[in-house]
Amino acid sequence: MDYEYAPLRLPSNVDRLTAAARLAIQAEFSGWELARVQLFADGSRKVMLRRRIQPSPQPGLSY
Repeated sequence: MDYEYAPLRLPSNVDRLTAAARLAIQAEFSGWELARVQLFADGSRKVMLRRRIQPSPQPGLSY
């Protein structure tokens, strides 16, 4: 399966609850899922979201 990825950087002033709510909104409305979280010493987070790439229909073919 092929995925597209979207990096997201959360600053250190964003608490865990707010980050979880933000990611839940992305998941529900845009189809993203959490692929990886990296926590840095300064408290910021690098989040990698992913979603499956939907195959586009070929011209002239009907499904």
